[in-house]
Amino acid sequence: MADALYLSLWYPNLRLDALSGKLIAVLGVFAAHGGEARVYSATVWPVNWSEAPVFERVYGRMAGQPAQSHSPGSLPGADPRLAVEEALELLHDDYAYEFQIGWNLWELETPPELDPGWVRQPRLVRVTGYGPLFDEGAYEQDGHIRIDFGTDAPFLEEEADLDQVGARHVEENVRQLVELTAALEKASGATARLLWSELGESLAQRLAARLGVEN
Repeated sequence: MADALYLSLWYPNLRLDALSGKLIAVLGVFAAHGGEARVYSATVWPVNWSEAPVFERVYGRMAGQPAQSHSPGSLPGADPRLAVEEALELLHDDYAYEFQIGWNLWELETPPELDPGWVRQPRLVRVTGYGPLFDEGAYEQDGHIRIDFGTDAPFLEEEADLDQVGARHVEENVRQLVELTAALEKASGATARLLWSELGESLAQRLAARLGVEN
């Protein structure tokens, strides 16, 4: 059963006006670890998740097109610094700042029962920075910055019979995840990080069990 996968990052004595620098650093890491260099969208949430956004902007994305197919200055998406600065013009203790950015992983192109093929394709990852009073101090549990990777299916593919090719793609996805999380921590100066799932299950334990069965 697929589960939602998150990475939480914490920083010591983080001031609200320093959040923008952390977000820019986090978003800037993706391009070197299988992701896109430009931000797809930005959303600002007031008070808690049940409120309507006070700011939304979709910048667009490359969608697999090479950068050289666009003229200079016409690239879809926004530079991370620009997107963060624009969203954080509305700087409040009880706001959360969400950005979406593309990240490429190997995934099954068709349902497992239909002789699936593997394709490397982008998914949108959500990077959220929390004001200290947003959702009654949600940052204490979720992190000053939380990265929502979507489902953990690409790192396990539990419903597929993994052959040598499939196992290699899953291994590559896991290696990319490990390298990305380490780079995010280092680049942003986080003093604590936690990779966790919505159901509370350990990805490492599930992966070990998965590969143990296959081997």
